[in-house]
Amino acid sequence: MNNNFKEMDFNNFLLSCKKNVLKMAQNGGCFIGSAFSCIDILAYLYSNIFDIEKIKNMEKDRDILILSKGHAVAGLYAVLAQVGIISKDRLKNYLTVEDDLYWHPNPNIPGIEFHSGSMGHGLAIGIGMAFASKLNKISNRIFVVLGDGELNEGSIWESVLIANAYKLDNLTVIIDRNFRQANLKTEELIPLESIQEKFSAFGWQTLSCNGHNIKDIHSVFEQNSENVVDKPTVIIANTTRGNGIPLIEDNPKYWFGDFNEKELAEFNKILDNEMGGSSDT
Repeated sequence: MNNNFKEMDFNNFLLSCKKNVLKMAQNGGCFIGSAFSCIDILAYLYSNIFDIEKIKNMEKDRDILILSKGHAVAGLYAVLAQVGIISKDRLKNYLTVEDDLYWHPNPNIPGIEFHSGSMGHGLAIGIGMAFASKLNKISNRIFVVLGDGELNEGSIWESVLIANAYKLDNLTVIIDRNFRQANLKTEELIPLESIQEKFSAFGWQTLSCNGHNIKDIHSVFEQNSENVVDKPTVIIANTTRGNGIPLIEDNPKYWFGDFNEKELAEFNKILDNEMGGSSDT
């Protein structure tokens, strides 16, 4: 963990990442609602938790991220570009035949560990990686980002049982709790609450945070960095789809965005005003 965390530095980094997403919200578009729902968490992991050089060099003890909610990949590409794992120039190739930047994570892209997309599989993959690290005495950590609607998949709860059974304290799950599944409200479709009580009953350490509050995010990951023995951890990040742009927030019409130049210019201006920082994009 970065012990020199500065809120303003992170705010500027996050602003740049969001603007990177906007570059992909045209000429075919991206799932901007879902990307902006979890990008604060992704940005924090890559700027304050992960050793970027180890990821670039594919070192055995690198920390690993599995973005199980693969449709939010524009957020991940944006962060990978901002930390220099991929070139920012590549973002203009999004959805073109000249590159591998597709609508779901592609392992041909540096920093992408697994080609997720079909919901419910990412946690099982992460558990396999965490178990392998234990067997090989590798002291890394595995992070899996799940969508909350994804919790309806039976494979998730099988995985939750197994992670506890094998005492995978090198595994952290982050649930992007935006209370939406597709365009519906989760609690009106298949109610999920109380997620925290469910995971606790399965033997996990359970934490929660406001997934768009920088201080709250930093605090919860500091708690997670404390030695928790023999238990996997889940962090429930309460979020909003399209966070930061009022037109997109909680508005299903705009959760998949394919915008024109005028709209994107307006969104960039809104982000500058809302976040009050400076970006280097």
